[in-house]
Amino acid sequence: MLRLPPFPRPVMASLAAIAVVMTPAMAQNEDQPDIETGTESGPEAGDRTKGEKQLAKLLEGRVAGEPVRCIRNQRNQHVQTIDNTAYVFGSGHTIYVQRTRSPENIDSSDTLVTQRFQAGQLCRLDVITTIDRFLGFFTGAVFFEDFVPYTRVKEEPSAKS
Repeated sequence: MLRLPPFPRPVMASLAAIAVVMTPAMAQNEDQPDIETGTESGPEAGDRTKGEKQLAKLLEGRVAGEPVRCIRNQRNQHVQTIDNTAYVFGSGHTIYVQRTRSPENIDSSDTLVTQRFQAGQLCRLDVITTIDRFLGFFTGAVFFEDFVPYTRVKEEPSAKS
């Protein structure tokens, strides 16, 4: 467990003041759809389409398979985080896309911490939390859905005329 040294009282007072100042700004939810137009506003609106485009590019030439509850988990498995969209596990012939129950909370500055029920597999019912990649503090909980495999399609040789 990561332990930070205790902060001196003046530093704690400054941090508390910053938190109080930031709270009203964070309470304004700019990511909600505009009631009049039905469209999203704020910085997150552009990120979602950017994330979807990034995922679509990653999935080019691949076909979705039947969703699975668990995937094999190797020690050095490649995991790609696409902000506000999905986690992508693996590389090569088959990759697995995990959109989670709340994809809008996926952030590449967070690191996944898993408590697995089965040592060699990552499953949708495993306990997954996130910590800030740089400071190490808890940032949230992640609730996985089924993993969707995407496999490369073999191109058939074209017939010669």
